[in-house]
Parts: sequence; structure tokens; C-alpha cells
Amino acid sequence: MEALIQTKGLLSLPSNPKSKSLFNRPQQGLRQRFNLSNSIKPKSPNGFSLNLNTFTKFNALTITPQNSRTFHVCKASAAALPGGDDVESPKFMGVEVLTLKKIVPLGLMFFCILFNYTILRDTKDVLVVTAQGSSAEIIPFLKTWVNLPMAIGFMLLYTKLSNVLSKKALFYTVILPFIAFFGAFGFVFYPLSGYFHPTALADRLLEFLGPRFLGPLAILRIWSFCLFYVMAELWGSVVVSVLFWGFANQITTVEEAKKFYPLFGLGANVALIFSGRTVKYFSNMRKHLGPGVDGWAISLKYMMSIVVLMGFAICGLYWWVNTYVPLPTRSKKKKEKPNMTTMESLKFLASSPYIRDLATLVVAYGISINLVEVTWKSKLKAQFPSPNEYSSFMGDFSTATGITTFTMMLLSQWIFNKYGWGVAAKITPTVLLLTGIGFFSLILFGDPLGPGLMKFGITPLLAAVYVGAMQNIFSKSAKYSLFDPCKEMAYIPLDEDTKVKGKAAIDVVCNPLGKSGGALIQQFMILTFGSLANSTPYLGGILLLIVLAWLGAAKSLDTQFTALRREEEIEKEMERSAVKIPVVSSNEDENKSLESSPETSFPRES
Repeated sequence: MEALIQTKGLLSLPSNPKSKSLFNRPQQGLRQRFNLSNSIKPKSPNGFSLNLNTFTKFNALTITPQNSRTFHVCKASAAALPGGDDVESPKFMGVEVLTLKKIVPLGLMFFCILFNYTILRDTKDVLVVTAQGSSAEIIPFLKTWVNLPMAIGFMLLYTKLSNVLSKKALFYTVILPFIAFFGAFGFVFYPLSGYFHPTALADRLLEFLGPRFLGPLAILRIWSFCLFYVMAELWGSVVVSVLFWGFANQITTVEEAKKFYPLFGLGANVALIFSGRTVKYFSNMRKHLGPGVDGWAISLKYMMSIVVLMGFAICGLYWWVNTYVPLPTRSKKKKEKPNMTTMESLKFLASSPYIRDLATLVVAYGISINLVEVTWKSKLKAQFPSPNEYSSFMGDFSTATGITTFTMMLLSQWIFNKYGWGVAAKITPTVLLLTGIGFFSLILFGDPLGPGLMKFGITPLLAAVYVGAMQNIFSKSAKYSLFDPCKEMAYIPLDEDTKVKGKAAIDVVCNPLGKSGGALIQQFMILTFGSLANSTPYLGGILLLIVLAWLGAAKSLDTQFTALRREEEIEKEMERSAVKIPVVSSNEDENKSLESSPETSFPRES
């Protein structure tokens, strides 16, 4: 007799199979006789074994008699050679070469992207906070009234482009304008800023409206610096979250993501260390320049040149991966969704609890970190009023963030393996809450601690700067090592349409929405209580509520993510469960239970 299990070509048999007796006990029934767990247990490429010992996974079992008497089954092996030897994918240091061809370029891309982001993030703060006629109070107004509208506009444009451009064309169309702008800013916009900044108009408006409007008027006064600030923010939202993570999710499987996302993140945080040193080096160039030379302008030219070179390196790596690395096959059972208009896309995303929970995570992080960060930066400007001094401190800050994140990255894979996605997703809000409480407590009770701090040569202002820096370092480290990998893993089981438009809506809109939400809260507090310092107790209470909502969304998303992963694994297992098995009969007495069927067929799931 011959039993056939239909296959897709993943499994094949040797041309001259060796026979094995299938039945050891005549008394056993069909379920016990077909114990194929030892003889037939193919492995799928993602590491899941195909459990052929459970017949309930198949829709039907049809058996037909034949004149043979004894049954023998040959051993099925994956991708067997004609001679019967198994073919395994080539490996290097225990890792498949195909996987390395994905992970190594992705790690280098992430390195370059975060190297640029660190330089841009440190530079944008220096430009808008230390500029003449501006202060840290510009940040809440800038994030609300400039950054958020531009982010929404980009999301609408990106959604339209995603419907008409290929993925490759979309990547280049988005990233090249960033590279061009940052190069032009260092060599054109900043050197000529004195000619097109309306300083006199801003001064007259400030005299008329009063100092309460210093923040919004500063946006008009230094509009080109504010444009740089917004483009640097969008680099983090667009290039890091949408372009890079979208590409990574496209070419990796969930199992590869669990294993390698935290690992190539290590290389990215080496970028924080090196870029921090780069910022500090160029910020200290002023010490070696003659009098009357604008040291900050020279530093900007060097740093923006590096940003442009790294940008072209990112494009080159993207081209290489698309040219030489085959994309993994996704489950064909997922329905392809038609192209939708912008409003249809937003309605579709709003109707998904999964996407709403993801959006809650992103918005909650933005609000939480912003509630603490702006207050810290106001203390930072008071301690370091010079642009070069401010930038030099931010270089040290980025280096410390990179070292801390590198250490947490080493622990992240152990956390994922031992405790799973749910626990890893809850660590970041917990860390942010605890460190935020410490920072706000120092702001509230810093004056009574002043005499004790002076014994160590530290003023209360400098202590607030250091504690705020530690709060930001630990919070950002937890975000990079755990929050970001968790968020990106959650996209992988989704269909392509939800993945593309969901990432655009969440990462481009929800990320600045969270930050501008925190800014709106701060603006309300400033107008109500007079200053951020007077608002500190209330900001702490709001932080507690936001983090509790964050933890609730993480718990809900954990349940949905686990269910989607289980469904995807079952679908892939069923698609690969087609194994052709020649069966030769030898003993009629042993196989009376098969007398009514000539063929055993395990049909594929419909």
C-alpha cells in the first residue's frame, strides 16, 4: 500500500528508501500504529517541528484496502539529495549564512541611523534652547504647534505614496530629502540665518505681548532652527521607526527577530557611544579657534558632513540587501487588503484593538518622557548657557546612554527567553516611573538638601542636572533595549497592509502626538500655576496615571500578540505538513483495521 501526504516541496524522500516496520503490536489501533514522531518529524525553517502524530489537525482520513499484507514506511527528510543525504543550509559559527546576510547589514544600517540620530538629537536641542531670545520653554510649543502638524502631514503623504510606489522607491523617496536638508543646513541655512531670521519683529512682538509669550515668539524668531528641530525629530520617527523597522520586519521572521533584534541593537548603541564622543570632540573645537570665529558654525559643518555620509551609507546597505538577500515567504492565508484612502486607513486602524494598544504604548511613552525631559533641559541651560558647553555635555550624555543601553541589551535576550514578551514590555514604564519620581522629588526638596550638597562641591542646580540626566539615561536605555524590540515584534504577525499603514499612523503620528500631549500638559500647567517648577507635584501625579494606562495596554497587547503568534505557527505548520510517504504492505493480519482504505491521505487545511 502507498499512503500519500501532499507536500509543497519542502520535504522529499530518498530514491531508495529503507523499510521500517511500522507496527510493533497487532493489538494497537490506527492512532497508535501511525506513531511517526521518531521516523517522520520534519523541521520547518523557523524551528517548529511538524507534529504528524495528531490526526485531529487534518480534515479527513481516507483509507483504502490493497492486496498487500505488511506495511513499511520510509524515513522522510527535508530537502534530501537524490542519494538520500539531508541538505542543510550553510552555517557560520552556528548561524545560517542567509540569516547573517540579513542581520549584519541590518545592524550596520541601525548603527548609521542611530549615529546620525544622536548627532541630530543633541544638535537640535542646542540650537533652539541656547539661541538668543529663546529658552527651554520653546520646546512644548514647538512640539505642539510645529512638530505635530508636520508629522501628520508626513503621515498623510506617506500613506498616499505607499499606495503608488514600490517599497524600494518609497524608501529612497523618503530618506533622500532628509540627507539633502541636513547638508544644506550646515553649509547654507545656519551661516545665513542672520539674514532671514525676523529678530526685530520678534522683539517688538515680545514687548507688546509680554514675557509669557517668549516660547511661541521664539519659534518665529529662529524659524530655521525650529525647522531643523522638526526634521531631526522626524528622523527618529520616520527613518528609525518606519523605514528601518518596517524593512527589518519585512525580511525577518519572528524567531529571527526574537534572537537578533536585541543583538544588533547592541551595535546600534555602540553608535551612541561613538556619536557622543564625536559631538563632544567637535563641540570642544571652540577652544582651539581664534577670537571672533564662530566655533559653533564650524562644529555644525563637520557634524552635518558626517550625517550626509552616513545617510548615503544607509542607502547603500539598503540597496545591497534588496539585491542579494531573498525575502522570506509569508503565510499565504493572510488576506491582501485593497488600497484605501487616507480616511479609510485611519478608520481601519481605529477599529483594531491591536493597533489601538500599540498606539497607547507609543503615546504613553512620549507623554511620560516629555513630562520629565523639558524640566530637565531648563535646568541644563541654566547650568551650561553656552552652545558649545551645552553640546559638550550632551555628548557625554549620549555616550553614557550608549554604554547603559549596551549593558541592558546584553540582558534583554535573557529577559525575552525567560520571561517572554509581556514582561519585557512592562519594564520600560516601570523604570520610567521610578526614576521620574526620584527626579521630581529632588526638584521639590532640593533647597533643604543644598547645604549638604555643597559639602561635596555640588550645587542643587548641578545635582538636578545629574539626576535628570540619570533619569533620561535609564529611561532611554530601557526604551532602546526592550520597548522598541517589543513594539516592532508586535507588528510582525500582522498582514502587510496593516503593517505598513499601521506603522505610519503609530510611529509618525502617535510618537509626536505623545510628545505634544506632554507639551500641552506643560503649557496648561505653565499658564495655570505660573511656571514648571510650581507644576512639579501635579506633573508627578499625571505621570503616575499615564504609566498605569501604559501597563494596562501592554497587558492587553500581550494577550493578543500571543494569540496571533499561535495562529500563525499553526498555519505555517499546516502548510508544511505535506509529506509524501510510500508505504509497502506485508502482513494482512496486522492491518485489518486498514482493510477498507487503499490510500491514507492527509489533506491540506482549506
